[in-house]
Amino acid sequence: MIRKPVTIKTKMDMESRPVAHLVQEASQYNSRVYIEMDNKKINAKSIMGMMSLDLSQGTNLVVVAEGEDEEKAADGVGTFLSSGK
Repeated sequence: MIRKPVTIKTKMDMESRPVAHLVQEASQYNSRVYIEMDNKKINAKSIMGMMSLDLSQGTNLVVVAEGEDEEKAADGVGTFLSSGK
């Protein structure tokens, strides 16, 4: 299991659909991928789960990945959130 602390720098407004893009990013990996924040652990491949979180710029969270490509998954999701794009 990989745990990667991340600070969100990506603009998470509804118009650019970043939550959908986050779910797409997480879904390309075979590993289980979760976002942990505010005592919640949410499946990053679940659009409804991700929409339940307050994902805004400057928020600190932890990306958790577990499985055969966990390192790539944690890096990919972490980079998506912290890239600022």
